[in-house]
Amino acid sequence: MVRVILPQHLRTLAKVEGEVSLEVVGAVTQETVLDALEVRYPVLRGTIRDHVTKRRRPFIRFFACEQDVSHDSPDVPLPESVAKGAEPLLIVGAMAGG
Repeated sequence: MVRVILPQHLRTLAKVEGEVSLEVVGAVTQETVLDALEVRYPVLRGTIRDHVTKRRRPFIRFFACEQDVSHDSPDVPLPESVAKGAEPLLIVGAMAGG
């Protein structure tokens, strides 16, 4: 099981509390995790990544093992500790302004 922590506004939209556990088939990548997330919570389709291009939306960031993996290719495997559920994948709404 892969653990995912969503920002508050997406937890509210998906009607979940805390982190989400997902069963991911095959390699655990940003793409496969987001695919599983959108299958389980269809209301999140288009909120984290674009409907057509599947690219990450602006102001959304991904963190794995305290590392920003937002600019990594979506098909690069996530760290083993995330794949095994020891560490969560954090999806963060970036803050702008000053």
